[in-house]
Amino acid sequence: MRLGLDADRLLPIEPTVRSVARRLYDAVSDAPILSPHGHVDPRLLLDDLPFSDPVELLVRHDHYVTRMLHAAGIPLERLGLDPAVAVDPREVWLIFCSLWSRFAGTASGFWLTSILVEQFGIDEKPEFDNAGALYDVIAGALARPEFRPRALFERFGIEVLATTDDPLDELEPHRALAADPAFGGRVIPTFRPDAYLDPEAPGFGERIDRLGATSFDGYLDALAARRAFFVENGAVSADHGVLEPYTADLDDAEASRLFEAARAGTISAADARAFRGRMLLEMARMSVDDGLVMTIHAGVQRNHHLPTFERFGADTGHDIPVATEWVHNLRPLLQRFGTDPRLRLILFTVDETTYSRELAPLAAFYPAVFLGAPWWFLDAPDAVLRFRAATTETAGFYRGSGFVDDTRAFLSIPARHDMARRLDAAFLARLVGEGRLDEESAMSVARDLVDTIPRTAWRL
Repeated sequence: MRLGLDADRLLPIEPTVRSVARRLYDAVSDAPILSPHGHVDPRLLLDDLPFSDPVELLVRHDHYVTRMLHAAGIPLERLGLDPAVAVDPREVWLIFCSLWSRFAGTASGFWLTSILVEQFGIDEKPEFDNAGALYDVIAGALARPEFRPRALFERFGIEVLATTDDPLDELEPHRALAADPAFGGRVIPTFRPDAYLDPEAPGFGERIDRLGATSFDGYLDALAARRAFFVENGAVSADHGVLEPYTADLDDAEASRLFEAARAGTISAADARAFRGRMLLEMARMSVDDGLVMTIHAGVQRNHHLPTFERFGADTGHDIPVATEWVHNLRPLLQRFGTDPRLRLILFTVDETTYSRELAPLAAFYPAVFLGAPWWFLDAPDAVLRFRAATTETAGFYRGSGFVDDTRAFLSIPARHDMARRLDAAFLARLVGEGRLDEESAMSVARDLVDTIPRTAWRL
């Protein structure tokens, strides 16, 4: 069975509109990739070592893939997620190929097909019978210099790649890459302080000790100092992954009391929520001061299946979306900073019911608020088009963040950005076909969606 890519994939079916979409897509298809939010390890590019095998590259570290295989009845230890259990990567690859049909219609299937065809020249659908041959094709390619991480970075046309980093990380790989004359790319860190702001996070007290904070004021000063260090090393944003985007304008005395209770491990659940709310607002204040773009990724119950988390750790496929409320939760923050021109606040959700009801109206009034691109479960073809339809009439295109790939899977970056460019071309072409936008204006928007809009939103 053949594996191929339709040149007009994701473009509208109606011929006249498709021809418009083709022209729009062709104008941006080769534009540089700006990736201001993602999770690729910077050491990948610093060390520039060959990828070890097809499973390490495409399966083991991609929880989009492993969760689908797990749902099909494959234990995670058989996929190599338990370091204490030795597995043969060829056996894992055989499982993956045998279950290839499970990815039909999914975003993962779309990206994987793009990778196999465009990066490795594979034109056969993976299956049990050809698994070994496909493994050998990919393994052979990975041994060649053009498949080293830096060569791929250049081939993919990546201009900016952001990583996600602990506040106490010394950012050695970032500094080394920036100082390396042989590397022409821009790899920037992102300040990710969640575990330092949540009293209920495991190890919170130890992290505060590592910050050297013995009082609430000292805690704020230490966080501000670490943010300044990140700015000095190229960071443009601070990322906050929260269950709810709750903010609370507590006075300093109450915040100090909660901080002491948190350090002592005696804080109640209600007080922990209040402390998180004050600290999310505090992060907005710091962003006003230091210019880091503030992003909030809300609405995911992390590590839903505790036995899996306890054995395999985080990011193993069982983070589940929940309903999210923004208008009331963010109001204290927006009352103080929503009209301050120094703040950039990008809001990401996996609850698409909030797009037209809450997020688009917020972005359409508050100068500080930008709409994050469809994220995680929603960075998929139909969901991206639903996002455009739900938000554009209220907020337009220029209150958005531009596309973010949000990935650990390095080889999927160009496939994901290509998907977004095709879908934006499709949406714009529909507006042209319906007489709601002229093609010249659509062309301008298409170009801005991959360049001006993300540069503005992320202060690139």
